[in-house]
Amino acid sequence: MRRHALLLFLLAASIATTTHAGTVRPNMLLIVAEDMSSRVGAFGDPVARTPAIDALASEGVRYTNVFTAAGVCAPSRAALITGTYPWSIGTQHMRTSARGYEAVPPPDVKAFPELLRAAGYATANAVKTDYQFGEPFTVWDANVGSMRSPPDLAVWRHLPADKPFFAMITLMSTHESRLATTETKGSGETAPFIAALVAAREASVAKVTDPRTVHVPPYYPDTPSVRASIAQHYDNIHAMDDEVRQILANLAADGHADDTIVIWTTDHGDGFPRAKRSVYDSGLKVPIIIRHPDGHAGGSSDDRLVSFIDIAPTLLQVAGATAPTFIQGRDFLGADSAPRRYIHAGRDRMDDVPDHVRAVRDARYKYIRNLLPQEPYFRPLAFRDMFPIMQAWWAAHAAGTLTPVQNVYFTAPRAAEELYDTHSDPFETRNLAGDPAIAPVLTRLREEMDAWLAGVGDLSREPETAMIERMWPAGKQPTTSAPEVAVVGDDSGIRRLRLTSATPGASIGYRLVTAQGPGPWLLATDVIAVPASAALEARAIRYGYSPSKLTRLQSLP
Repeated sequence: MRRHALLLFLLAASIATTTHAGTVRPNMLLIVAEDMSSRVGAFGDPVARTPAIDALASEGVRYTNVFTAAGVCAPSRAALITGTYPWSIGTQHMRTSARGYEAVPPPDVKAFPELLRAAGYATANAVKTDYQFGEPFTVWDANVGSMRSPPDLAVWRHLPADKPFFAMITLMSTHESRLATTETKGSGETAPFIAALVAAREASVAKVTDPRTVHVPPYYPDTPSVRASIAQHYDNIHAMDDEVRQILANLAADGHADDTIVIWTTDHGDGFPRAKRSVYDSGLKVPIIIRHPDGHAGGSSDDRLVSFIDIAPTLLQVAGATAPTFIQGRDFLGADSAPRRYIHAGRDRMDDVPDHVRAVRDARYKYIRNLLPQEPYFRPLAFRDMFPIMQAWWAAHAAGTLTPVQNVYFTAPRAAEELYDTHSDPFETRNLAGDPAIAPVLTRLREEMDAWLAGVGDLSREPETAMIERMWPAGKQPTTSAPEVAVVGDDSGIRRLRLTSATPGASIGYRLVTAQGPGPWLLATDVIAVPASAALEARAIRYGYSPSKLTRLQSLP
């Protein structure tokens, strides 16, 4: 590991960006692929064809023990964007929209790109948000694209040139939905989407993977359709790798290769059953590559434990901003950062299927607590069940041809506790919870989980209906109070204003209105300076609430 070299670079490199409090700050680019574990050549996968990501790894640091807080996109992304565990802020169920609400986090919780804006960065996002608390307009200067449109592979171009930028790009090409085939039958409103997706994918994604070369984990039935689906995933990864190549080429063409930290990762593990939506390593363990501009420490690796909730405080630290106290993660690049001993994760309701699972892992052992053990792990789940591996798994279960390892996920009751030695059993198929020889490890991880949950809280201990009632009384979304404007200074044609909202935790955006029309939305922080000749419009938003009405302040004559 050569982490200190990276730290010295961040502190001392000459980077052509604006400064904050006298410290030179880099641009930051975060690329997030969907539904993918470490199926990358640079991470030791012999089947993967990932030349662009391998090249990035040769210029950066590979983090080999990174874990998401949840094995499914929306809760995982909520953890990433806030630096908090989903069940501590109400974003743990997949999805909130399936129950007709948006989560309302505690009032002090903010998305870290909004905190970067407050610290002087410009922020841009391409394609996906999926935070479970709506899309507050104060988080991004530019938020472009959708999950059903091609990504903007140079999204930073939407930002002003006089500020350092933070840009985030989601690459959907590896998403679970890209495992559909011509035989996949969508249901309801997904049917035309799936059909169009299959046609587009088959026209654009090259078949570069031989199904005979892929490895089939022992928990899957080894059938031609299972092998074909794994190979299709590798083909999708190859296509995503080319998008990474294009992004980095755009960055270099714009002159930002030498002033931008590039982070590449994925939002959780593979989009296969028992990976996606799980707390096994197949669902939680993800790769991260961090490249700093001069390529220093290129090709090195770092095996410390890192949680997804650590990304927010780490990037705030890189920006020279202080992480607020609500953040539960820790900076993993700082000179004084203490190494993690544990990572924590959870699984909750998946669409219409309730669950309540918590997990803790150290560098070797994984402990899982099933709080609904009376229910089997696999129950019908419409979206997941459309795809080839789950189709094959259900068929083999019905035919009675599964091995005991493959069949355990259909049985009830399931074990209330699971314990795995991930060194000797990387697929987590041998439950050691009842083994007396390892009882001290079980006790230690039980106690760690109890202490952790006591510290961060677990909103899944109450029915989701009760949580919704507290957040949205009578099932109605609260509305943020409109901003109030106080003039705190007026001189030399400049008005100094303070914008406030009566709603606790509300973020406030404002824009100037001139004869040419309204300008872009800006983030209000403490006192703002506004030309007296310009009118002002302001709006407030509390995460999970609906936005306020506009407040208008006219220009002075």
